[in-house]
Amino acid sequence: MKAEIEIRPMKAADLAQVLAIAETLPEAPHWPQSAYLNAINSQIGPTSTPRRIALVVAGSQAGSVLGFAVASLLPPQAELETIAVAAENQGQGLGQLFFRALAAELKAAGANELLLEVRASNRPARAFYRALGFVQIGLRTSYYADPIEDAVLMSLQLAERLS
Repeated sequence: MKAEIEIRPMKAADLAQVLAIAETLPEAPHWPQSAYLNAINSQIGPTSTPRRIALVVAGSQAGSVLGFAVASLLPPQAELETIAVAAENQGQGLGQLFFRALAAELKAAGANELLLEVRASNRPARAFYRALGFVQIGLRTSYYADPIEDAVLMSLQLAERLS
């Protein structure tokens, strides 16, 4: 599968598929379309704060989106806001490949630390992040709603991981 994909900036034309993927994944944030449009537009407008990097993994079929990611950038830090791979494409190494491309873009844009928060109950995501080299740095009690639950804060030093 890896040879059949392209990792590229997210476009407005991708949003229907991005929203469809997010809807099928209960653990993904369910942002409105306007939030993704803001992320796309902040890539174009250099005066936007925070600047965001929004990427998609596109399959070999024209226009097929297999996954997406959005990260905000405030050098020297960045925050992974969301990363998701369509359920039918999970477990094939696509997420790791996609994450490495995103991390390289963040590093090139001046970030040397990537932060994230994840639901305490989301064990698959926490294992994925640990496998990428993230370490737990804190806990936000009762951060999430519906259901109320803690957020685990994690960090990755991009300079060490990608050099």
